[in-house]
Amino acid sequence: MRTETAGTDRVWFITGASRGLGRAFAEAALAAGDRVAVAARTTGPLEELAAAHPGRVLPLPLDVTDRDAVAAAVATAVGRFGRLDVVINNAGTLTMGMVEEFTEAEARAQMEVNFFGALWVTQAVLPVLRGQGAGHLVQVSSIGALSGFPSTGLYSASKCALEGMSEAVAMEAAGFGVKVSILEPGGYWTDLYTAMGATTPLEPYAPLRARLEEQFAEGSVDSDPALAARALLSLVDSAEPPLRLLLGSMVYDLAFDIARRRMDTWAGWESVSRAAEAAVPAPVA
Repeated sequence: MRTETAGTDRVWFITGASRGLGRAFAEAALAAGDRVAVAARTTGPLEELAAAHPGRVLPLPLDVTDRDAVAAAVATAVGRFGRLDVVINNAGTLTMGMVEEFTEAEARAQMEVNFFGALWVTQAVLPVLRGQGAGHLVQVSSIGALSGFPSTGLYSASKCALEGMSEAVAMEAAGFGVKVSILEPGGYWTDLYTAMGATTPLEPYAPLRARLEEQFAEGSVDSDPALAARALLSLVDSAEPPLRLLLGSMVYDLAFDIARRRMDTWAGWESVSRAAEAAVPAPVA
């Protein structure tokens, strides 16, 4: 819940800000009275945002997979605004396909943006936030990080990697006054799905793919990105933000279902798990 007053002239750094959730996050920050460095591969929409908010928006062309470019963009933002208060690692991509179908290039591209891109941004901003003794790093993950699903296995893998890294960063940076949160959104009306890539289908998976397409058509729940932005403001306004925040009723219920099924499985195999551990002296070299 929100515990502090918005509009404190914070400085934001947002990747993937030209459209979708990133654009909604930037607009919400500006509406709160803050300043924003907005980064994306395509800067046309960012220039329009800058024109609408003179002096408060810094558009930055950025490919997050380029580590040197990320460092330069962060330095430019700090040079312009003097500090960073909120960093949103939002840039991401999605390639749909069964795990067996992925080429090496497709698999690596998925990881390059969703994991390594976020890693480069994290590494670039941490010295700034540490030096300030304050700041909030928000990693945009997915409900897919909690469980793999057919046709989104590599996407889930990239988000699982992001979350594992972010949990460690949260503990490493806490002593410097830096907060870390992981957003786990459900579906929003962005162009993630319309701009996504797809593997070359293998025929044996055709029946599964047909069932999935039917499920998506019947059960898809997508929301206005402005609702995610509202939740994000509540998160960054909080004096004690959570490490994880689920966005959406569907993913909230799904997350609890996943956790309960895992706990039931662990409990059912408890005797085997405990029998696999017994202290013994160190082996003799």
